[in-house]
Amino acid sequence: MRKIRVLIVDDAVVVRKIVSDTLSSDPDIEVAGVAANGKIGLAKIPQINPDVITLDIEMPEMDGLQTLAEIRKVYATLPVIMFSTLTEKGGAKTLEALALGATDYVTKPANVGSVSIAMQRIREELIPKIKSFCAEKAGLQPPPTAKPLPLPPNAPPPQPYVPKIGFPKGRQKIEVVAIGVSTGGPNALAELFPVFPADFPVPILITQHMPPFFTRLLAERLSSKSNLNIIEGTPNQVLKPGHAWVAPGDYHMVIERKGSDIVIVNNQNPPENSCRPAVDVMFRSIASIYGAHTLAVVLTGMGQDGLIGCEHIKGVGGQVVVQDESTSVVWGMPGFVTRAGLADKVLPLKEIGPEIINLVKMGREIPLRR
Repeated sequence: MRKIRVLIVDDAVVVRKIVSDTLSSDPDIEVAGVAANGKIGLAKIPQINPDVITLDIEMPEMDGLQTLAEIRKVYATLPVIMFSTLTEKGGAKTLEALALGATDYVTKPANVGSVSIAMQRIREELIPKIKSFCAEKAGLQPPPTAKPLPLPPNAPPPQPYVPKIGFPKGRQKIEVVAIGVSTGGPNALAELFPVFPADFPVPILITQHMPPFFTRLLAERLSSKSNLNIIEGTPNQVLKPGHAWVAPGDYHMVIERKGSDIVIVNNQNPPENSCRPAVDVMFRSIASIYGAHTLAVVLTGMGQDGLIGCEHIKGVGGQVVVQDESTSVVWGMPGFVTRAGLADKVLPLKEIGPEIINLVKMGREIPLRR
């Protein structure tokens, strides 16, 4: 097993030092080089042959977006992780970087109070992504076929679905689509949503792992290229066909029934799977309201968020469609669901939109209880 070679490109000396020291402390990672701007970074790539690059967005002479565009002209598959500020401007540039071919991003550990806290943030957020993107090249162990993490306190356990006595054979109507996604998600969603027609007959709820600012900008970007109205989810919005809602950063998005309406209710309960918003939280909530009429879709992403939620959805008789490994940036979330035997279909990204439309339009056959 060899170490993962990282090139750090950042104009801030302090940031380069913190990132370099933190990465070097990991036995699987080697900092092969550093660069103070994009031009220097581009020149170093053929010299040091890195496995992955961390790239600051805002730099003098050649910024991160310009540098990324030049990298992609020559190195189409070299993983590039953007370093972004947790601001609206940083969010907009991050989404632009992802559209230009960045593999992923992390937010800069700025204003966290101490160097030790900044280093801890890098260990928790950056290092797992580096290892995930370079695991095969470095000979690291692939993710295990993990058991779902324990349910949080007070969360209802999944219940087996038992069809009603005498329920006639026919079509099971889909009344809601729930999408969970993480790493690689913005581009996957950008490819998925233009497929849906303006008269799509059911609501869509999305949890994408992103911080505040970023989720609203993501919704706006998706909406501008879609036939649907896509917005960030805020409390008391009523679910209706032809609309989609993105869970806001740092809030879990759940739903509740109020009279004849089903509305969005956000909360800041503890993170699950180290995430807030979390897919599991949204999936469980949707399963409790829509039951067997739920269609869950799990797209590209690191970790296993969504696994417990899919257990709930399958437990009440819903369906689960996941993205296949070959078209996923990281086959973590969909991979765990697939290995757990919870996926009804595993499809390449380009086939998922048409499959959703078909399932919503046609429903699915349900057996007569004997």
